[in-house]
Amino acid sequence: MTNADPKTKADLKKTIAAYTAPKGSFEIVDVPPLRYLMVDGHGDPNVASDYRDAVAAIFGVAYTLKFLSKRELGRDYVVMPLEGLWWSDDMATFTTERDKSRWSWTMMSLVPAWIHDDHLERARRAAAEKAASAAVGLLRWEELSEGLCVQTLHLGSYDDEAPVLADMHERFIPGEGLRMRGRHHEIYLGDPRRTAPEKLRTILRQPVERVG
Repeated sequence: MTNADPKTKADLKKTIAAYTAPKGSFEIVDVPPLRYLMVDGHGDPNVASDYRDAVAAIFGVAYTLKFLSKRELGRDYVVMPLEGLWWSDDMATFTTERDKSRWSWTMMSLVPAWIHDDHLERARRAAAEKAASAAVGLLRWEELSEGLCVQTLHLGSYDDEAPVLADMHERFIPGEGLRMRGRHHEIYLGDPRRTAPEKLRTILRQPVERVG
């Protein structure tokens, strides 16, 4: 049993610096290795049923973990928001073409460092028994080491991201002597079911490396 105060609810968005970003400008950050619940898929998230199943599986396990942590470890925490890694054979599908049918994705949610593999496996089994989602069996947990990244806070509809991403990819990153690597990363700080599109807040992140 941990000595953590059971009355304290940890919010990792407030303690991990990379979970804040400036609006209207880009910043270069160093993201530490972090572990996530993950489910992979492909296609337009607005119409793909496997996307909905993936999100349901992630949060079914995430909330089971939260209650397990509070009950057995004495550590309560705020379940972290949905995040996504996005990629395509042609990155123009994210900017000028915006063809969502060609997108591949990994949806995910951050797991606190004090959660162990045994807790994760038990939570997955419990979620599967509750039939939380058909995708529970596809869920895995994996460490993501992004390191050097460029990011910004986008305020507005997801469909309005294209000009921001084009500016990031084509102007800011090469202008700073950087080049893109890895996968485009989005952190959804707003719930599209309860928030007007113009008020949605999304951190847009791109892993990069120094040129030369």
